[in-house]
Amino acid sequence: MQTVIIVIHLMIVASLIGVVLLQRSEGGGLGVGGGGGGGFMSSRGTTNLLTRTTAILATGFFITSLFLSWLASYDRKPASILNTSPAPISQPGAPAAPAGGLLDSLKKPEAPSAPAAPQAPQSK
Repeated sequence: MQTVIIVIHLMIVASLIGVVLLQRSEGGGLGVGGGGGGGFMSSRGTTNLLTRTTAILATGFFITSLFLSWLASYDRKPASILNTSPAPISQPGAPAAPAGGLLDSLKKPEAPSAPAAPQAPQSK
């Protein structure tokens, strides 16, 4: 279902880009407008047709965008990055037990302590 809507959405996008590029801008641009004369494909008729087509395609783009965002979030379950397990309760006045986490496991073992003062060599 989602793939069909994406294909329709992409066709609307491509059509909307084409219709917008065909419209006559104030600077000329890629406009289709040609010589005078009345009729359906005159400058005024073309402008009305392209304006209506742009509005219809923009509405279709908006609707398919909303539908795709709804489909993407339809089956999503709420998730939390916070730890949802309750914190351990300690007795008041008792020292807290050390938390054995990742940082504790990465700690290097302590090196043996150095002597307090230099010692003179002893002969046997």
